[in-house]
Formats: sequence, structure tokens, C-alpha cells
Amino acid sequence: MDRDAFVAVFGGVFEDSPWVADMAWQSRLFKSESHLVETLCEVVRNAGQARQLALLCAHPELGERKPLAGYSAREQDNAGLQRERGHQVAVLAELNRRYRNKFGFPFILAVKGLDPDNIIKRFYERLENRAEDEFSECLDEVFKIAGYRLEDLLVNPGDGQIQQ
Repeated sequence: MDRDAFVAVFGGVFEDSPWVADMAWQSRLFKSESHLVETLCEVVRNAGQARQLALLCAHPELGERKPLAGYSAREQDNAGLQRERGHQVAVLAELNRRYRNKFGFPFILAVKGLDPDNIIKRFYERLENRAEDEFSECLDEVFKIAGYRLEDLLVNPGDGQIQQ
């Protein structure tokens, strides 16, 4: 694959951050799916804190009531976050506000296999963390999300292209 094709296919694996795929393209002889995801994650690890923070801030808030695109829409819908009404919507909105005020970036959680109650529980637990621990935790969650997205993309090649 040339660089443009690679970025078009893998650019949405990290939320609204095609620069990750663009930089990973230089290591394009990938031995496996796990080697590809590890290379993409390594790009983020080496990107510096400012670029990492921008990546975290590119993620939508969980349960947010605005149109979501691509992978995020599907992930949040599968976790039941786009179907919730009433009390849970209000709770999620308040937790998102508190979290962003405390840490300066959105709460990030790989929601695959979780329901709204599990997600709310994790919010409360992680609001107790220190900022530097939570920054690392969010990056770890971003890496999990990227792994799920890449797996989905490779299983359903036509589904994942340019989803940002």
C-alpha cells in the first residue's frame, strides 16, 4: 500500500488522528496484526505529551448527545450509550463535566462489552485518580480501542475505512 492508501485505511483507528497512521507507514513491513497495532501505539507513545493530549481530546465524551461519526458512533451504540434516556443521560453528562474539569481531557474507556451501569461505575472509580495516573490510564484505553478497531477493520475490511 502506498502512504495515502495506508492512511485512508488505518487513519481512523486512532480517533480523528490520521497522523498516527501516517507516521507508522514508515514501518510498513508489518509481520502481523499485533505488530501493526504495536507500531501504531509506539507512534503515540513517542509523540510527546502535547500530541498525546490532543489525541485524548479528539475523543467524544461517552453518552454525549450529539452526532458521532465512524467507530465512536458504533462503539457507543453497542454499549447502549446512545439509547439511554433520563437519569443515566444526566448522570453521564455530570460525570463528563466533572472529569473534564478535573483532568482537562475527556474520560476515555474502551466500552466494548460494557453497559451504561458499568461505564458509570468506572467513571466514579477513575475520578479518584491522580492526573498523571489518569493520563496514562486514558492512553492505555486508547490503545485498547485501537486494537479493537483494527481487529474490526481487518475482519470487515469495507466497514472501517476513513472512519474518523
